Amino acid sequence: MRFHDAMRFLFLLCVLAFPLRAEVPRELAAALEHFRSEPPRGWSFTQTTVAEGRSTVERFDAARPEFARWSLVRKDDRAPTAAELQEYGEGRSRRSRTGTAPDLKDQFLLAAVELVSTTPERLTYRCPLRQGESRDQTALHLRATLVVHRATGAIESVELASQGPFSPAFGVKIAELRTLMTYSLPQDGRPALPHQVTTRVRGTAFWFKSLDGDLTVTFSDYARATRP
Repeated sequence: MRFHDAMRFLFLLCVLAFPLRAEVPRELAAALEHFRSEPPRGWSFTQTTVAEGRSTVERFDAARPEFARWSLVRKDDRAPTAAELQEYGEGRSRRSRTGTAPDLKDQFLLAAVELVSTTPERLTYRCPLRQGESRDQTALHLRATLVVHRATGAIESVELASQGPFSPAFGVKIAELRTLMTYSLPQDGRPALPHQVTTRVRGTAFWFKSLDGDLTVTFSDYARATRP
């Protein structure tokens, strides 16, 4: 092989192995710069979780010390018992020591983003997700759909949805997985704030155990924290 032919061959190998990074659309890049999948720092809020006929209402007070910010308000539409309050406090303490979850926007594979639709009000994009550090390969079977509100430049919703049946682990079959996160639009000095997260799972484990489940988390009563 001649020198020039060899160099051309090596160049093609490099292109195939390291594809050029696509430019992220300007509107999407600007929206993601300020996007937070969770409530931003300095804001207090109420979080209501409903799943399988059970409900939990919690309050997050950003003005309190780090390990005392969460409190259990109601459980299954009633005041919690002393034992439930103790169990809740211990559980929250353990979770606080495990650290924070990865930033969702770091999982978006923006090099492969595509514009799905455009209207005067909204831009809709879709992209794959990066695989996490664990052996769980669920992310490889999902696609993210991001809706940008053009007037405010904010992310209005994020959907993570499976593209068909898949098996993330031995013995586990997922027929459907969908999570939709919606956000209130920024206004009156408020940033975009999480409004609701809904998750739907349909699947089985080891051919007989159902993994079907529906979960709804609603955020309300936002207030900017004021420290004493």
